[in-house]
Order: sequence, then C-alpha cells, then structure tokens
Amino acid sequence: MNTPHHDVPSYPSPTEPVNRRLLLGATAATAALLGVGAAWWRTQPPELPAAAPAVDGFWSMQWDTPQGGTVAMRTFQGRPLLVNFWATWCAPCIDELPLINDFYRQNKANGWQVLGLAVDKLAPVQAFLQKMPLDFPVGMAGLSGAELGRGLGNLAGGLPFSVALGSDGLVAQRKLGRLNTQDLAGWLRLK
Repeated sequence: MNTPHHDVPSYPSPTEPVNRRLLLGATAATAALLGVGAAWWRTQPPELPAAAPAVDGFWSMQWDTPQGGTVAMRTFQGRPLLVNFWATWCAPCIDELPLINDFYRQNKANGWQVLGLAVDKLAPVQAFLQKMPLDFPVGMAGLSGAELGRGLGNLAGGLPFSVALGSDGLVAQRKLGRLNTQDLAGWLRLK
C-alpha cells in the first residue's frame, strides 16, 4: 500500500536564527550609535580656523548696563577679552560666574578683560547682581544676545556660551557649556 507523501517543511539549521538575530541586533546597535553620533555632531560648534574674525560690526556694538550706563565693545579693543553669554534662569551660567569673576580678578593686571552679556530681562539681572556682585562689566544683551552668540559660533543657541578674543580682535577660543579651570588656564596663553 502506498502511503501518501506529505511535504515536510524544511527548517533552518539551529545556527541560522541565531545568526539572523545577531545581524539584526548589530544593525540596530550600529544605527543607534550613528544616530547618537550625528546628534552630538550637530550640537558641536563648527571648527574655527586658528583665528576667526568676530561678527560684522562687533566692535561697534554697545549695550545698556543693569546700573543704567552703557558698555561699548570698542573700549575692549587691543587686549584679550572673554565674553560670557549668561542668564539668571540658567543654572550652569550661575554656577560658572564666580569662576569667571575670579579669573577676571586674577588676570586683569595681565591685560585680560571680561564682559558678561546677559541674555535676560533687566529686573532679574539687577536682583541677581544685588545678591552676587560681579567685578567685570555686564551688558544687557536680551534676545539680541542669542543672535550675536549664533554669529560667534553658538549655533545651538544654548547657554552658557563663552568666547575668547585675542588682542588682535579675532575669536581664538569658544565654548558652549560651563567653563572650568582647565578651559580658562588654556585661554590665558592667548595674547
């Protein structure tokens, strides 16, 4: 008697599903790493040449101060300058201000200048400076400070953002995020 022949499905070898899972896992991990890398890269300011010019008209800009005067960029020309963009609502900004103030006190005799540009409203800055006076001048940049920061390389628009200009008036260094003592020590070599 003839028994009917049924097609028996063929199954992959025991190692094939494991290899497929490994390949899928490796592909997903690679894609995730590429995504994280691309996101990080987009947040990094573009590389500057050894010395880059400041924004057009930078040295002719001026800002009101929280005390009611004005601070003009032209008064800073000819000596190294650290410009720090900050706001009262920015915790890392507030954390770094004492460090920047110490930097200014320790290095002003060596020709270093510091300018704080508050990307903020007048009343909170005045209240903050009553509690924590700063030895260096502060200008009220407001929303125009964010635009100026972008022009100086802060494409993400984040705070704090700092720029070091040499005595030649060119942008020599910049940093998005909280400054540390190593950053400032490296910037001291600028002239």
